[in-house]
Amino acid sequence: MTGFIGASLTATYTASDLTGAESGKVPGVGDRYVDNAGKEYRFVQYDTGAGSVAAVAGNFAYYYAPSGASAGATTVVTSDLSDSANVGAGVLMAAPGDGEYCWIQTRGAATLTTALTAGADGNALTPVGSTDGTLDVSALVTDHIAAIAVDASAKIVFVTCP
Repeated sequence: MTGFIGASLTATYTASDLTGAESGKVPGVGDRYVDNAGKEYRFVQYDTGAGSVAAVAGNFAYYYAPSGASAGATTVVTSDLSDSANVGAGVLMAAPGDGEYCWIQTRGAATLTTALTAGADGNALTPVGSTDGTLDVSALVTDHIAAIAVDASAKIVFVTCP
């Protein structure tokens, strides 16, 4: 893991940009960052998935798991719900292209770009039953809880991703 001060949370990076990761010029895949407000972020790779779902800053991303396979690669994310295992990864801070790298917010208050599929303040939210890039109300105790609705009408959530 690379040590660095600060993070350019809205930047995107290509594979060739990561050659400086060892020198601390750019983050390494999987690196975490905590800002002064206590919000946590993780540096990941974006995959558009089979549905070619483009990344949108402020949308939710899920761990990439084609065909619903186990989300073993926790450094690759997608907003294509059909290519996930219904496990929320975090909120995209930028709009990377397919195969590019960016930061996702994994913990703390966030305002989503896309409205929740359903929900009210205080509801536990999950990718299960939602649409690409957003969350829905959790109906089962087996659902992965990715966030809690703080102000559902304003699209404000508290992200609780691993």
